[in-house]
Amino acid sequence: MIRCLALALVLLVPPLWNPARAFDIEARAAILVDYRNDKVLFAKDPDTPVPPASMSKLMTALIVFEELRSGRLSLDQTLPVSEKAWRMGGSRMFVEVNTRVSVADLLRGVIVQSGNDACIVLAEALAGSEQAFVDRMNERARDLGLTGSHFANVTGWPDENHVMSVRDLARIAYIIIDQYPEFYELYSIREFEFNGINQTNRNPLLRADVPGVDGMKTGYTSEAGYGLVASAERDDRRLILVVAGTENPAKRRSESERLLEYGFRNFQEYRIYEKGETVVEVPVWHGEEATVPLIGRDIIGITLERSERPGLKAKVKYEGPIAAPVSAGQQLGEVEITLDGKPATTVPLVAAIDVPRAGIVGRMTGALNYLIWGQD
Repeated sequence: MIRCLALALVLLVPPLWNPARAFDIEARAAILVDYRNDKVLFAKDPDTPVPPASMSKLMTALIVFEELRSGRLSLDQTLPVSEKAWRMGGSRMFVEVNTRVSVADLLRGVIVQSGNDACIVLAEALAGSEQAFVDRMNERARDLGLTGSHFANVTGWPDENHVMSVRDLARIAYIIIDQYPEFYELYSIREFEFNGINQTNRNPLLRADVPGVDGMKTGYTSEAGYGLVASAERDDRRLILVVAGTENPAKRRSESERLLEYGFRNFQEYRIYEKGETVVEVPVWHGEEATVPLIGRDIIGITLERSERPGLKAKVKYEGPIAAPVSAGQQLGEVEITLDGKPATTVPLVAAIDVPRAGIVGRMTGALNYLIWGQD
């Protein structure tokens, strides 16, 4: 039987603000995304492929992170520097030909110093050649559904076939933050010295100590203009922004900061249940426990403009009773959140505990109770 439970959303919130004025920024393309629920708070040409410049190094790094997680690569492993890597122009970490550099230093070179030479060292070591690594980047983009991206190199070097949409860039940023927090920490490093040369992180919001900013990556070529992928966390809310194609470094910083402030000031996360809080107790058939509590994997809620709050409603849906055994983490229901009667988002509900199957006596007692009372 499918059961529904309507929730009365009585939330303690400040008085409603007036609806936000029309907002725009001076950039070729941009997007602002709420990290927790993937809600797009602002978008300007989000799906148009544009030259990403060094922002595409997020994909280069993601593949390296995947290799590290799999155990096929380690941070203390050293990799050889080829002449091609040594001769790379543009941003560099200044590796020396015919030397070996640790993966840990190469990652800092890519992330902090935006080193094109470091990218080539990693690509050649992991795939045999830059082109082979590029093939992996394009394959990974297809796996992730990044329809606005195609890679021609591992550095973001100008090439008409090297493009990404700002939505795809935000998606890669999300994956790194969500799945690789131990490596995301590298994006907050403010400076890195290698080969006697100290370089500062190019992220203007990080350098300016904009509240909550802890990553991620800049980009610039004459074709791409100035771009930035950044993320910030304030009051347990995280936003991800991508700005592409601003006209100068000052505009990149000011427009990015303005977009970030717009997201934190004009939108609020309305929480229905905290992480780990029981949403509903569902009957269990032939289990050692009569019921199993359902919870969300994270906070259950939605981010809205403050003026949208009155139209917010939620409904719990589950099919019960559930047959034992039940495993903790098993999806058994969902919370459907609607806005003005239209679906806004759906959040899975999972079992909070294991419920083993009962022994023969317990199953017989449960069956008898169900016949008499209609429930275990």
